[in-house]
Formats: sequence, C-alpha cells, structure tokens
Amino acid sequence: MPFGECTITLQDVAYHLGLPIDGQYVSGCLTDFSRFIEGSRPPWVWFEELLGVLPPANCIDKFIVKCTWFEETFSDLSQGADDETVRRYARAYIMMLLSTQLFGDKSGTCLHIRWLPYVARLEDMGQYSWGSAALSWLYRCMCRVANRNVVKLAGPLQLLQSWIFWRFPGFRPDGYDVFHWPLAWRWGGYQPSLSNKGPRVANWRLRIDLLQLGDFLWMLYSLAEVVQVVHPEILDPRHMTLWRATTALIYFAVIEWHPVDRVLPQFGAQHVLQFDIVPDPGPSHEYLDWWYQHGRRFLSPELLLGDPRRAAIPAQVIERVPGRRPEMDQLPDVLENRRVARRQCVGTRSSQREWIWLEEAIDVMERRGGDVGGELGGLVDEVESEVVPEVVVGGTRVQEEVVTGMTGDPMMVIAVEMGSGTLGAQVVIVEEVAVGE
Repeated sequence: MPFGECTITLQDVAYHLGLPIDGQYVSGCLTDFSRFIEGSRPPWVWFEELLGVLPPANCIDKFIVKCTWFEETFSDLSQGADDETVRRYARAYIMMLLSTQLFGDKSGTCLHIRWLPYVARLEDMGQYSWGSAALSWLYRCMCRVANRNVVKLAGPLQLLQSWIFWRFPGFRPDGYDVFHWPLAWRWGGYQPSLSNKGPRVANWRLRIDLLQLGDFLWMLYSLAEVVQVVHPEILDPRHMTLWRATTALIYFAVIEWHPVDRVLPQFGAQHVLQFDIVPDPGPSHEYLDWWYQHGRRFLSPELLLGDPRRAAIPAQVIERVPGRRPEMDQLPDVLENRRVARRQCVGTRSSQREWIWLEEAIDVMERRGGDVGGELGGLVDEVESEVVPEVVVGGTRVQEEVVTGMTGDPMMVIAVEMGSGTLGAQVVIVEEVAVGE
C-alpha cells in the first residue's frame, strides 16, 4: 500500500469473530483416525456412535461426506428430544460450521470427518485456539489465490470482508450503521451484486491504486462505537499479549507466520525496523548461478508464465505494406511431381511400354505456359473419332476409338472405365496403337 504494510492479525480475529486465540493448537491426523480413537475402532464406527446415524455409501468418499446429507439429516430437531439427541445435533452443527465457514474449501459441498476427535467431547471445544487456526488457513488461501492459475478464494471470507469494511471506510456499503458483537455481525445481511462484474472490478482496482494515508484506520478498536460493544473477555491482558506475538499459526498441516513486526502501526506503535544504508555491492556471480539453478519466483511452471509478446516478429511483417502478400518460402531440392501424379493415373499394358509422344506433348504445353489439361483435352475433342462398341475385359469396360494422332496418322486410343466416370474423358490414355498394326 502507499501508506505502508497492513494485514489481518490475531487482534482482528478476536474482535471480528470473537474466537479464542489462546489454547491448544488445532491439529491431528487426516487419514489414520484409529490412532486417536479409544480402542482403535474404525472411524465410521466412531462416526455412527457420535452422530447416531451412518451416511449412505453414495454420500461417502473416503473420509468426506456430502454436506447435503448433513443438511437433510440434522436440519430439524424434534420437540422434547433427549440430551443425547441434542448432543448429536450439536456435533453435526459444529462440524458443518467448521467445514463450511471457518475452514471451508472452494467447493463448499463436502465435509471432512477430521473433526470427530474435537466434537467427541463438546465440553473441551473451548480449549483450542480456533482463532489462530482460522487465521492460518486464511493466510494459506490468500497465498494460493495469488497464483495465476487459481481463480477462487477459500477460507473464512467473512473475516476478510469485515476487516476490509472496517479498516477502509471508503469501501463500506451504505446502510449498515448498526452493529453488535462480534464486529463481523454488522455485515451479516450484505449481498454484493453480481451484475456488471467486469466494470466493477476495474473500478475497485482503480480505487485501490488511489488510496492515500488517511484512507486506512490504523487504530480501529479505540473508536468509541467499538469500545461500547466489545466483550470484556477480549480485553484480558493474557489475550492482548498474544496479539503482538510473532509466532507460528498452526492448522493441521498448514503452518503460517504471524508477521506482527511488519504492521506495528496497527497496535499504536511506529515501525522499529531500521537498517543502515550501505553501498549496494550487487549480486556476485556465484549467487546468480545459484539463483538460476534453484530460485523460483512463481509457483506456476515457466511454460504457463511465458509472455507470447516476447516472440520475435518477422521482418516481412514489419516491412509489409497494405495489400502486399509476403513471399512464400521455397523448399530446396523438391522435384516437380505433377508429371509423376499424372503417370500414376495412367494404366499400362503388360508390355509396360513408355509413351514418349504423350510426355513430349505435355512438355510442349508446359513450355507454352498454358493449361495442359485444357489444351490437351481440347485437342482430343477436335479430332475425328470413330466409336467402336464397348467390350468387357475381366469385369472392366474397355472402349476403343480410332482418332487421328499428333502426326496425322490414324491411331486407336483405348479408354478404360474404372469405378465411375470414363478416364478417357480426362485424357487418360492407356495405350494407342497405329491402325493396321
């Protein structure tokens, strides 16, 4: 930001969500639950004992259950239910709250049963540091969404939204002036519009670029309206000490750092990180060699991060004027294959004799620069011919004509029809024999 660094801290989690930040860390095993179950029972047996019902097979995927099954099964609690039934519904509600609100993924349709060890003893739920776990998960989700291949953000988004609206007064929606404890409750009925998404995104980006020093509230929680609704337990010195702790935030396999030392103005202090200014010696050759071998600036592979604009532009494109066609590249040592293609369409007798006069006629036509097929076809059309009745040889129709050849002597042309169409009409000459031979 133009006014310095700012981020969400444990203090913000305590004020906006009212979650405890002091206690045992939230962690455990994600697969082998038998290690944490008394008697090493299978996890789904323990699931049925705690919730009183087992989901059908089509709603289970390894250790994941569909949220729709939870909503249908534990949506209504009957009047006069006993204490055990109430506890089962409470366990189901807490598991849905943890999986969809605080630690939800981008799908929002599945629920992991890793929460069974926590809901097994409801009286011990307050002993865990749920606030630090939620903040750790939000840090990790914000890190992932910085990847250009990720398009959606997961995690406790109500915490992120409430922090933005409280810290940046210029970004607040109108009509939300009444609030209670916790502070995130103020924006409970806010529903952003989904229309004109592109222009709205461009507008918000511009507003962020134009932020100034006075557009951010550093000492938010000292405001009179906040002090009036704050819970007294939040102001316990034991909790306030943890707000400024530079420590690790743990949530199962996610471990993130709490960077309080970089946002001290949010706690009423000035930045104390000072460095002596020394001449920059520049990177050494050894460091540059190491960097190119092991360094990675982005999470995505270089192939996906390549800029297509870096491709060299051919000189012909730059020098080309409107309406000018670029010259085609000529392949070297490529023989003229038109004659070969014609000869492949010409059948031969068993004698395999060459028809020199036909090749010479094609060469003459090519030297003239005319249409070989058209001129040769017209030449044959103009000659006088005497049609001879068709005969069938081996299932193939053969028609003989007596025409006047190129030399003026009467010649006999044999045209063979194969499939559909007479090849003789395409000036395909099988063989010509001088009449009288």
